[in-house]
Amino acid sequence: MSFEELVIKAMTYGSPPEIPMRCGVLPAVWKQWPAEMRDIALEFKDFFWEGYADYDYRVQMPDNYRAGSYTDEWGCVWSNIEEGMASIVTGHPVPRREDIRALKMPDKRDGHIPHGFMYLRLLDLRGFEESMLDFAEEPPELQTLIDTVAEYNRLQVEVALPKAGPVFYFGDDLGMQTSLSMGPEKWRKYLKPAFRKIFAPVRAAGKLVYLHSDGMMHEIIPDLAECGVNMVNPQIRANGLDNLVRVCKGRYPIMLDLDRQLFPFATPEECRAHVRESVEAMWLPSGGLGIVIEIGPCVPPANIRALLQAAREYRHYQK
Repeated sequence: MSFEELVIKAMTYGSPPEIPMRCGVLPAVWKQWPAEMRDIALEFKDFFWEGYADYDYRVQMPDNYRAGSYTDEWGCVWSNIEEGMASIVTGHPVPRREDIRALKMPDKRDGHIPHGFMYLRLLDLRGFEESMLDFAEEPPELQTLIDTVAEYNRLQVEVALPKAGPVFYFGDDLGMQTSLSMGPEKWRKYLKPAFRKIFAPVRAAGKLVYLHSDGMMHEIIPDLAECGVNMVNPQIRANGLDNLVRVCKGRYPIMLDLDRQLFPFATPEECRAHVRESVEAMWLPSGGLGIVIEIGPCVPPANIRALLQAAREYRHYQK
């Protein structure tokens, strides 16, 4: 059974024969540990895409992981001083509220839905401080901006749908380390309708919605399900395993993002214990659970191996 087939079984409570597990590695890790990563990719090839052991970050990494600057279709200026890590927006095209009134959505209609397509796009366009003032003061320009971005995403989704597989993958980091930046009430007022609008054509086409989201957002997972999300990918450190068990287990399927803030500092045994604890807490025979292990720089190769060894063992977990 393919990884995507396992994911579909998990996200529909279809009793998958094993827990779907996948490892993601930032290009910066390949830059730091090239020989070690090739050996790991060969040894644990069942957790990576085909041919990953031949990955060359200098050729294959996305443009937004390259050092330098570029401007996207919205006019946001992205900058990067650390090759192999993701760029950040340093130039915001609508820093004043009056600029929002003249903002036009891009003409591009290629079906590309980038990470940060809705909430983070607001921050990219306005800047974090100005966006937070918008949510605090609720000027009419806030809704205008949200409507413009949501409509552009809806149009992009419609272009992408004819070629999309059974699962449509989205990514937007909705939370901060300990909370939603604008709180759950204003998220429900302003962003919930936008996400519902974007996901509606996907669900109408009979496809499943997967949403990656970093940060603390467990309190809106039921709202995301109402918007049409079939599986969310929450971080364990920001949300807390107890909260995810309480909110999600048996109700809302999750692809659990293990504690990447732990990985650089833990021992190999602590890494193995973390995988075991997470699986034992969330597993159900009917499904509802997947595991993602994201590796960033400064994670020792011994810890990467320990995590993948534990994943190989516990993906067949049975209580």
